[in-house]
Amino acid sequence: MLATCRFCLNTEVWDIWSTNHPVGSSPMASVTVVQSLTPPTQTLSEAYSEDTLPAFTPMKWSLKEIRSAIPPHLFERDTMRGLMYLLRDLLMAATAWSLASHIDPLAHSATSRNLNAPWLIEVAKWSAWAVYWWFQGLIFTGIWVIGHECGHGAFSKHKLVNDVIGFVTHTFLWTPFFSWKISHHRHHSNHASMERDEVYVPKTRSDLDLPHSASALDYDELLGDTPIYTLFMLVRQQLLAFPAYLLFNVSGQKHYPKWTNHFDPNSVLFTKAQRNAVIISNVGIVAMMLGVSYASTLYGSSDVIKYYGIPWLAVTHWFVMITYLHHTAPDLPHYRGTEWNFQRGAAATVDRNFLGWQGRFFLHDVAHYHVIHHFFPKMPFYHGPEATQHLKNFIGEHYNYSEEPVFKALWNSYNKCQFVEDEGDILFYRDKLGKAVRRPAKVD
Repeated sequence: MLATCRFCLNTEVWDIWSTNHPVGSSPMASVTVVQSLTPPTQTLSEAYSEDTLPAFTPMKWSLKEIRSAIPPHLFERDTMRGLMYLLRDLLMAATAWSLASHIDPLAHSATSRNLNAPWLIEVAKWSAWAVYWWFQGLIFTGIWVIGHECGHGAFSKHKLVNDVIGFVTHTFLWTPFFSWKISHHRHHSNHASMERDEVYVPKTRSDLDLPHSASALDYDELLGDTPIYTLFMLVRQQLLAFPAYLLFNVSGQKHYPKWTNHFDPNSVLFTKAQRNAVIISNVGIVAMMLGVSYASTLYGSSDVIKYYGIPWLAVTHWFVMITYLHHTAPDLPHYRGTEWNFQRGAAATVDRNFLGWQGRFFLHDVAHYHVIHHFFPKMPFYHGPEATQHLKNFIGEHYNYSEEPVFKALWNSYNKCQFVEDEGDILFYRDKLGKAVRRPAKVD
């Protein structure tokens, strides 16, 4: 879906250690359910040989053959049904906002003061705010997902409906809708292509100035970080990666000019015919700046931050985490040259059990059924569960699914997915010891 990466900040630009990975191999009717896409950590004393790794053979089917396995009714878009989901999200957001408006008055009421336990009141107050931030962040993310559906034309068969709702919902959440829509479409059209993908493009050995013959100790010296520093970098990724991508093309194609971004109508990201759409997106963001500034003057900056700012930061976190884990795992392949095609790129994603029922309800199944979305972006999200079953039955072990707890998966992928090799047409991430977990099958 969208697209949001380990990144380091220097004085001029941001640098992400991005991601993406595999699938299975050989056409089978069975489905490979991956409990964890990251392997057990090996000690330096253990022998490592590329020849002993599981071999990967890319799928051979055409997109037409795969589409024929999906019932036609699952491609139908129902505008009214989409509007009902949007209305539900808006009502939940308004309800959460209204309930939160009682937190501070209740904490400062005479009844609370009479309890004569100010520390207890403070704990209860901030606990209530934390609950609000958690659920409002999820609700806002669901609204963002609706805008994402509009960007793909999956919300409605009417372009005007998609554009209006997508523009409003994404602008409210600080996303330049049309600009993002253009680059996101190219991401879907070129996913897992080292030369053409738009986001989560892996760093190569040469990008990191790694020697081509290095011992495990050399890798550890070059790539090893303390857990505290790694955690700091991971948190920074979660909170800032999406704005950094929009502003500085972080994790995007390295051959783009310096300062490539989503706000310049003359950017290499856009054609001349698309420039007016970029300007409209920018006008929306400027309007949001003015609206937030006015609200801060009217209600106070602290209230704007509590009611809106922190939930929006949660949207950024969830969005980056979801997209990162969709496209990043040691088993997922990237391709160069003629080894890449659309359906192979679509299969190089992974479905995850993201936050259980909360992910399914608030986030509209965006993380649970992402693989089918990459194959058929115009398919509405509410058809994802059924369509995924048909997809799994057809592509078998080329379908990727993980039950690994998502925060554990985030930590593991961030540490295991460091770089890919400069050579080769089918690539897998290597970890901080230079080790992969899968290799391309040898062709006779």
